[in-house]
Amino acid sequence: MKKILAGIMALTMLASATACDKEGKNGKTKINLYAFTDEVPGMIDKYMELHPDVAKKYEINTTIIATTEGQYQPALDQALAGGGKDAPDIYCAEAAFVLKYTQGEAAKYAAPYSDLGIDVEKGIKDAEIAQYSVDIGTNPDGKVTALGYQATGGAFIYRRSIAKDVFGTDDPKTVGEKLGAGSGNWNKFWDAADELKAKNYAIISGDGDLWHAVENSSPEGWIKDGKLHIDEKRDEFLDLSKKLKDEKLHNDTTDWQEAWFADMKGEGDTPAFGFFGPAWLINYTMAEHSGGTKAGEGTYGDWAVCESPVGFFWGGTWLLANKESKHKDVIGDIFEWITLDASKDGLQYMWANGTYNPDAPTKDCVASAKVMAMSNGEVEFLGGQNMFDVFVPANEFANGKNLTPYDEKINSIWRDQVRQYTGGEKSRDQALKDFKQKVKDELDIDAE
Repeated sequence: MKKILAGIMALTMLASATACDKEGKNGKTKINLYAFTDEVPGMIDKYMELHPDVAKKYEINTTIIATTEGQYQPALDQALAGGGKDAPDIYCAEAAFVLKYTQGEAAKYAAPYSDLGIDVEKGIKDAEIAQYSVDIGTNPDGKVTALGYQATGGAFIYRRSIAKDVFGTDDPKTVGEKLGAGSGNWNKFWDAADELKAKNYAIISGDGDLWHAVENSSPEGWIKDGKLHIDEKRDEFLDLSKKLKDEKLHNDTTDWQEAWFADMKGEGDTPAFGFFGPAWLINYTMAEHSGGTKAGEGTYGDWAVCESPVGFFWGGTWLLANKESKHKDVIGDIFEWITLDASKDGLQYMWANGTYNPDAPTKDCVASAKVMAMSNGEVEFLGGQNMFDVFVPANEFANGKNLTPYDEKINSIWRDQVRQYTGGEKSRDQALKDFKQKVKDELDIDAE
């Protein structure tokens, strides 16, 4: 999930072709692609490299607009609504706003995968795609219009050296049990936090590290029957966050800020034990901020993963095709190669085994559990642990039915109100009242 989150990459816009008619360079047929990073464009470039017969006929006209300043969705929406020769044939959506394009107001533009010539039900079954990912990509008519190439089920990523010091072992199974792996509650997590505190360690860096696990393990999302709904597990986050701060069990950092990255490097005021997250957090964020590139440098190699107390997912990118596109057959072939091909010739096998880009041989968790079962998930950053042993089951525990098209904005409002409450700026009741009012003011959605 390289550079996918808002706030991480600088705003870039690329338009690789300026031809105004349907023909691209050298008479090739142009396929328009809208994306928010260079990741999917790079995958399609790889497809073209491996399928020269297709590359002779088609060229990809790529527009990349980062999500950083909130400009991607408006630009995509305008292009979809405008139609015609400049409309996207292929477009991408991430977890924060994908439901808008699969089940919300923009779902009307997306073509079912079956219309692309894909036997999608068979493909999903054969590749063993996690159900949460399928649920997210299924439209109100029950048809799959989007699939991803990653699996983003979450686990707990912890420092081995701290585990040995506090718990006497860094074994993932034992550490998971100490944290309450699979219990569905936070009871043992708090016991572990107290043990860590006694030795001057913070169990996590900031409350954001807990929020993603809480948010994406809650049974229900922010909207229910057209009204703002606060699931009891999300409501409880106010108390969890307050406990973390009042009892000094975390370092009170904000995710994606320098102090958060410093904890990954082991340079925070109080050493942080771990982070909740999926494999992409390890590969593209923690490794980058570990202070090293091989074992023994910084915290590189001093990490491991274990099962989380609750099942959750965080992030992901889904691929969609415009139902008005005249290039459905070739788009279908591209999508199948990226999202469903479980052979050693597909994108996912290369992605899982670190052979996709030889210059940056990063292994990642992919959508297909079948691919991961036949892949080597041993990662030096994790001290040689096979991360697939933890992340494959994690993907099955994840719930994809608690998202709404408004999550990105509502989450921002919620996190701000939680911080004001835990910081002592307002009462719990006032924070909830202000949260509901801001959602009403900014999204015109009434509370239940």
